[in-house]
Amino acid sequence: MLKSTASYSRLHLRSPVLLVLIVIVCVAGGCGLFGTRKKVQVPQLLAPLTQADTARLIAEANRLASVQSIRGKVDIEFEDTSFAEAGLAEKYRQADGTVTLQRPGKIYLVISVPFIAKDIAQMTSNGETFRVAVLEGEQKFRRFVKGTNNASYQQLDANGAPAPTDSNKKRSSMTETETVTALSNLRPQHLTDALMIDPIPDQAQSGLTYVQSEFYQEEPDNRPRAKNNSRIVRGYYHLEEITSPLSGQARLVRRLWFDRFNGIRLARIQSFDDRGRLITDVSYLDEKPFGETAQVRLPSKVQITRPQDRYKLSITYQAPSDVDIDRPFQSEAFTLENRWQLPEVDLDERQRNKASNTP
Repeated sequence: MLKSTASYSRLHLRSPVLLVLIVIVCVAGGCGLFGTRKKVQVPQLLAPLTQADTARLIAEANRLASVQSIRGKVDIEFEDTSFAEAGLAEKYRQADGTVTLQRPGKIYLVISVPFIAKDIAQMTSNGETFRVAVLEGEQKFRRFVKGTNNASYQQLDANGAPAPTDSNKKRSSMTETETVTALSNLRPQHLTDALMIDPIPDQAQSGLTYVQSEFYQEEPDNRPRAKNNSRIVRGYYHLEEITSPLSGQARLVRRLWFDRFNGIRLARIQSFDDRGRLITDVSYLDEKPFGETAQVRLPSKVQITRPQDRYKLSITYQAPSDVDIDRPFQSEAFTLENRWQLPEVDLDERQRNKASNTP
């Protein structure tokens, strides 16, 4: 009797163990008790990864910043952004352009209708002030806007007045007339800062601090032979530019992203204001030889996102080998006059009038 009871006890103890083993075998063998197996694509780390110290990262950024002037034909594409409440109408979503850039901070950009010698807008900045001429759309929407680069203005509505803010107003697309309005809110100095990056100065003189770190990001695999919808993990170095604390608190100015796959390449720059808000996010893509003698390698495509201004655009050089590099331009090349006799909107004067009328 005792022997029988002991045998029963051993069987009773083994039963849960046997049940667990059966479940494991069924799941591992795909026996169908718990559904069919599904293959999961795990993104692979893109290798080899290049090692670099802070000095090398600074040298790579300053290599791109060594170019003093650029002039060439570009394709411009206005894109929606996840930050935006509205996008640009299809009529002006894609445009041709001619851009002239020169340090410090000078730009002359002409935006034209593709395949037609008809300008949509022209804009300039001399490094301190800017001017924008909107030439398309109905007559009441055309205007000549003037302002100061480092000033903060409200966006303009279609009549040249500050645009009303309504956080509950959601729209999927803008009308054609609103597209022209969006062009008048595009600031040329934003393009200058993105297309001709500021060099990293000597730390002893600038008082800036630079902090290096690693970062890994899962993203679409955009290599030429990549499969559709395939994804990879790309390794980056972050180089963060930080001001010295004046009131006990340091501030992040820029974050530079360096792609580490098979070399070191500046891939992205994020800029922040004094409250830590993301002001500009610029991606640099498809590096190619520029100039008649291919004297320098530069990104041939630049994507610019301005989350606070609610727009994103891409600028692609049509023929990098035809681009003029380091050709000196006179100051007059960056002067835009209102030769079309457009209604003028002086944003600085408007700010002064508003201040004087405020109790």
